[in-house]
Amino acid sequence: MAALARRAVDLGRKVFAFKPIETGCQLENGQLVGEDQELICQAAGDWQRDKLRGVHQFAMAAAPLVAARAEAREVDLELIERTFEEGMIRADLTLVEGAGGWRVPIFSGLDMGGLAGRLGLPVIIVARAGLGTLNHTLLTAEAVERDRQRLVVVVLSERPSEPDDLVSTNVEHLQRHLGVAVIRLRTDSKMLDPLILAE
Repeated sequence: MAALARRAVDLGRKVFAFKPIETGCQLENGQLVGEDQELICQAAGDWQRDKLRGVHQFAMAAAPLVAARAEAREVDLELIERTFEEGMIRADLTLVEGAGGWRVPIFSGLDMGGLAGRLGLPVIIVARAGLGTLNHTLLTAEAVERDRQRLVVVVLSERPSEPDDLVSTNVEHLQRHLGVAVIRLRTDSKMLDPLILAE
């Protein structure tokens, strides 16, 4: 998501890049700081402060449900929604990053997919480009569809070491089965322009 936020800023958009929950955070100056939360906020222009940089930070590198219980805390869904609305009205492009995957539990009865539904944005699946992505991406897309949410694009994050023919085949297969655009992202973030300009 950092590449998407950075490219949108380059194209003149004011971006609200929001990762409401992060686990595996590090203690800095007496406060838990999420590495991903910081990265995407900086990519979006580093204008976000306080809760707009992320509502919940947990030390344990685990699902939010597990990490919150380890600290005898609970995820505050209403605070996430209020913060999301506050950030969204201050920007012209809003990006929200989940934590751990579509079915990762946040608290009893709500997973990341449920949070996505509450926030009401179209869905972007970001996945690895190489070996293993077909199963992971297709299962995630099925879950998005089952939850009656709108998948708009798949972004495959490619590493230089991944064989070109394998990645090309994965792109073709996913496009054929999902019926949405599949963007192959290696180094040139201009590949994301159609997605940004369509918003």
